[in-house]
Amino acid sequence: MSHDLLKLIVGGIATIALYSILYRENKFYRFFEHVYIGLAVGFAVVGLWTENLEASWWDTMIGKAATVDGPATPGMWTFGLLLPIGVMGFMVFSKKHGWMARIPIGIILGMWGGQQFNAFATEMLPQVRDSVRVLVPTRTDSIIVPNGFVLTDQRAGAIAQETGMTVEGVRLVAQNVRLNPEREQALMQQTGANLDQITQTANAVRGLIGKEVYLTQAINNILYTLTLLSILCYFLFSFEQKGKFLNGFTRAGRLLLMVGFGAIFGSTVMTRFALLIDRMFFIFIEMLRDGIFRAGGA
Repeated sequence: MSHDLLKLIVGGIATIALYSILYRENKFYRFFEHVYIGLAVGFAVVGLWTENLEASWWDTMIGKAATVDGPATPGMWTFGLLLPIGVMGFMVFSKKHGWMARIPIGIILGMWGGQQFNAFATEMLPQVRDSVRVLVPTRTDSIIVPNGFVLTDQRAGAIAQETGMTVEGVRLVAQNVRLNPEREQALMQQTGANLDQITQTANAVRGLIGKEVYLTQAINNILYTLTLLSILCYFLFSFEQKGKFLNGFTRAGRLLLMVGFGAIFGSTVMTRFALLIDRMFFIFIEMLRDGIFRAGGA
């Protein structure tokens, strides 16, 4: 039996063992569960050193010698002070010196709190800014977002000066900014410009299109705003909500929340099915058809 075939068989047995929990709790599942956890911990420990501690702490502390790729880097021995602080965390297993574990825990919590504040500002503030949408169309010449844009003389001249194309060439590109190889070749022949100039011009026109709001976008923004306000109203507990309109608006927010949760749950289920399909492909195709049956036929 070849080494590759043995790996396929062991992988198939482990997959079947882990899925056997769907039938009931059994020792077969428990054994491979412990194997899986042991492997995961082993990989995590090795990865912690090779991907984090070695590069971020050890190499920085001892420095690097000069190589062909770069000069020598002096070591920062002050990083060695992190070692006793880290060792203090293991004092949690000691009844006498357990208080020492609070020092690294406090340092970690303080650093984590600052990082989370920065992460919150980076992730949430753009969403708050994006929640302010334009509800009235700024352009009425098209219902949907167009592929092209009619440029004024001033805008065409500004883009031509920026990209180095002629004004007529800019107008040709602006007629349809959905580029493909055939259209790019035709534009290069018609305008005499190179591919970079055409791409820059198309991007500039797309930027102008993106600043406008068309009818379909306005409708989408209205639905988004109503959804946002109804859900915020549902979580408003500062005063008693009275009146048919307010109660109905709040009930709509609750229903829209259920729709959102249902979509999240559906995507989660689809992810699980994708994992299941991958494992079934491994068992029936890679292990059985391409592994055991092919080896038996040979």
